[in-house]
Amino acid sequence: LNTTDTLRLPVDGMTCAACAVRLEKALSRVTGINAATVNYVLEQADVTIDLDKVSLADVTAAVRQAGFSVPEDMIVFALHGMKRRACALRCENFLSRVPGVSSADVNFVLEKATVFAPKGTVRFDTLSDAIVKAGFAASQLSSDPDEYKEGKRQKRLPEAHLSLVFAVVLTVPLVAQMAAHVLGAGFHLSPWTEFALALPVQLIAGARFYVGAWSALRSGSGNMDVLVAMGTTAAFGYSIFLIMTLGDAAAGQLYFEASAVIITLVLLGKVLEARAKRGTTAAIRKLMDLRPLKARVKRDDDIVNISVDQVREDDVVIIRPGEKVPVDGFIEEGASELDEALVTGESLSATKGVGDNVIGGSINGTGLLTVRATTVGEDSALARIIRLVENAQSGEAPVQRLVDRVAAVFVPIVMVIAMATFVGWM
Repeated sequence: LNTTDTLRLPVDGMTCAACAVRLEKALSRVTGINAATVNYVLEQADVTIDLDKVSLADVTAAVRQAGFSVPEDMIVFALHGMKRRACALRCENFLSRVPGVSSADVNFVLEKATVFAPKGTVRFDTLSDAIVKAGFAASQLSSDPDEYKEGKRQKRLPEAHLSLVFAVVLTVPLVAQMAAHVLGAGFHLSPWTEFALALPVQLIAGARFYVGAWSALRSGSGNMDVLVAMGTTAAFGYSIFLIMTLGDAAAGQLYFEASAVIITLVLLGKVLEARAKRGTTAAIRKLMDLRPLKARVKRDDDIVNISVDQVREDDVVIIRPGEKVPVDGFIEEGASELDEALVTGESLSATKGVGDNVIGGSINGTGLLTVRATTVGEDSALARIIRLVENAQSGEAPVQRLVDRVAAVFVPIVMVIAMATFVGWM
């Protein structure tokens, strides 16, 4: 009996490579977790657990305790066959026992179930099987958009751009006076004008660094947000002190431009980083786009349109001319040419007839095909290709492992040097 399992969990809240190292250490300290690998670029954690010692809830709790979060899917589907409220409680109990389910709620009046689970860990067909075991039936209504198609990275990128533009607009006047001074123009903004320009940059555009720093310090570690928050706060705070003590005589001695420029440059780096991270999943998104969302299946002498996730092995699938093949299988009736270029790379269409295998994601030509499904879901060729690409992206190059080790000690070393410098000057 296999008592171990490997979970792949999405993780929100990581802001630098040191966060990934910190989360790895936090997970490794949990009893029952045999191995943990955190990928900062893909924002995910691969965790091997002992099922007898630790549960998924324990793993997600450890992630949250480390200062991060695990985003959840909300899967909503209809239930059929419930006669009384006790039936709803029975369905809830069976759904709650499905591995990966965080919570389940069944509404008897609306005949609807709402299930929450870490994103990507639970599929509808698994929940449907649990409902069938409970003696009822389920049909899917809706679920959260797939992370690859409507990922949070694409939503965060416009927000990062907006913060960057906001910071740049307010920082440019501060930099302009510094450049004028270098050129000998002797141009200075008034101290209070500098303060008015730097304050929104520090507290609004730079708020994310304070949030990240607090999260890191609360978990007993440090990251780059701690350095940015401490450095800019020191420059900003000292400048306020000079204004309060010297008034207008503080002109030319302030460090508002330093704090604003640091925040702006780091925000620029975050925007470039977000663009790069979004590009790392482009191949996976394209692969997932190959598979259609619906399949036309023969059920009890009827042809019904169902979600691809609901197709089972030995189901008979009807594929019309021009449609994408939804599952792997072999042709029982019909003949056609199939374009498999997007899956196999072959530029010429392949002629297929009765008995020939077809690959999910390929495009049917001019013939009508009846296909018997052989492999579905995670066992299909396309799913295996996607899994290989994910695993390749999850792997770390030797230089990345070196960077992670440096990041783990970089922040503490910098803070120690800063403290020693302060004590030395005092």
